[in-house]
Amino acid sequence: MRTILNVIWLVFAGIWLALGYALAGVICCILIITIPFGIASFRIAAYALWPFGRTVVRDPDAGVFSLAGNIIWCLVAGIWLAIGHVVTSIPLFISVIGIPMGVANIKMIPVSLLPLGARIVDNA
Repeated sequence: MRTILNVIWLVFAGIWLALGYALAGVICCILIITIPFGIASFRIAAYALWPFGRTVVRDPDAGVFSLAGNIIWCLVAGIWLAIGHVVTSIPLFISVIGIPMGVANIKMIPVSLLPLGARIVDNA
């Protein structure tokens, strides 16, 4: 079931969201100081391509630099990526088949706002 949902997700929302994250990652990798943001963005882009069967786990030992980086990220790119999640989830909620994908899209909003200090792991 996960594979079917992932394939449907890839066609209707995953490609567009992954492109948005990849664009943010490329922009962040232009400057040396923002490379950690770019790496986090590429990691989330891979998650946005194939989200079912994986989840986001917060690292409690992330530290103050992660907090400061998340605040900067949220102001610069996180808000726009979260808006992208909301916009792409609305058409998914219209059909019965799209409801699980819309829910998955909404569940990605916290990691799009605060990517540093988060790990993407496989569900057990």
